[in-house]
Amino acid sequence: MTAERILAVARDELGVTELPAGSNRVKYNAVYYGREVSGSSYPWCCVFLWWVFRQAGAADLFFGGKQTAYCPALLDFHRKQRVTDYRPGDIIFFNFNGRGSAAHVGLCESWDGKRITTIDGNTGAGNEANGGAVMRRTRDRKYIVGAYRPAYRKEDTVTQEQFDAMLTAWLVRQAAQPASSWSRMDEAKAAGITDGTRPGSFATREEVATMIMAAR
Repeated sequence: MTAERILAVARDELGVTELPAGSNRVKYNAVYYGREVSGSSYPWCCVFLWWVFRQAGAADLFFGGKQTAYCPALLDFHRKQRVTDYRPGDIIFFNFNGRGSAAHVGLCESWDGKRITTIDGNTGAGNEANGGAVMRRTRDRKYIVGAYRPAYRKEDTVTQEQFDAMLTAWLVRQAAQPASSWSRMDEAKAAGITDGTRPGSFATREEVATMIMAAR
């Protein structure tokens, strides 16, 4: 499972809200508890992330595949994976009251060294830790009290230099291929249209133009 896949699932939920407002009655809680629930005993920022990982087929990356709706328990469970060089897909814990305890959690989307953007459940402009909606929020780093990085699979990437080298090697192999049995390479060579080298290679427009003029 990659970080981008987890973020894609979270982004699809942007705009979802609890109904009615202030009730904590939301689909993530219904799945988590196995029934519809409401009331102050059911905050759902942590539950939202549990749902995201479960929906992506990566439940094992969240609390070892178990359930928790309690931010401090989630942070403590993943204490060996704690990070401070925040990257997309990291789980970020916040406290908005100047304390050190984890009071809210979100999924990192970007980090510029000073401010972090996360996708959170149960947040809002009026109440960061209990706002009742899935939203993208950008906050100052002073609110961060912890973070961990799930054991994502690294995405396969190829640099431009690696691609160029692979393409060059492939072109060399193609050029070394013998002419096809049905080709008239010998006649073209005898007519001075081509020198017969690189029969399996591609021709540039310049080479094609030269051969056309030679055939006239």
